[in-house]
Amino acid sequence: MSPQKQEIASDQITGLGVDPPAVLADHFEASAFVTAPVDSVFAYVDDPAQLSAHMGKSSWMMGGGRMQTEVDAGRGQTVGSRIRLRGRVFGLDFAVDEIVIERVPPQRKAWQTIGSPRLLVIGHYRMGFEIASQENGSLLRVYINYALPQNMLARPFGLLFGRYYARWCTRQMVSNAAERFALAR
Repeated sequence: MSPQKQEIASDQITGLGVDPPAVLADHFEASAFVTAPVDSVFAYVDDPAQLSAHMGKSSWMMGGGRMQTEVDAGRGQTVGSRIRLRGRVFGLDFAVDEIVIERVPPQRKAWQTIGSPRLLVIGHYRMGFEIASQENGSLLRVYINYALPQNMLARPFGLLFGRYYARWCTRQMVSNAAERFALAR
């Protein structure tokens, strides 16, 4: 059975009342071998709560705070579905809204920010993952293309820590998936 491709074209994004993100000049990606078949890995990382679990835990990277993941009726698992992350980091309130723009089970998914993200070290972004079948498992790659924050007070933090945060976030996503399936064996 061939995968059912779901994708939003650029002109459709605008039609949804969603502005295309700013120029996303910075990029980071991480990958890991996962000891599970592609469809199992996809089912796990397709769930926004699982994929963003690292931000739901208090850590020094989160400034002692944490973010909550909220999803619409599509649960962040259909094209056009919306995801919201909000919480406190370094004692400040932050929030970002995302929309799923591509979903091709069990191979890949992408989403991007909408509205005006209230973040400290990155601004608008487009994230996604790709999964490839490997002998005895799968290769999971998570990427982020991002812009610096538009807020002039946050911009210096983005210049200093944006790349570090992007690296931490993508690595957390792939390592959490790899650990989840390693524990299941």
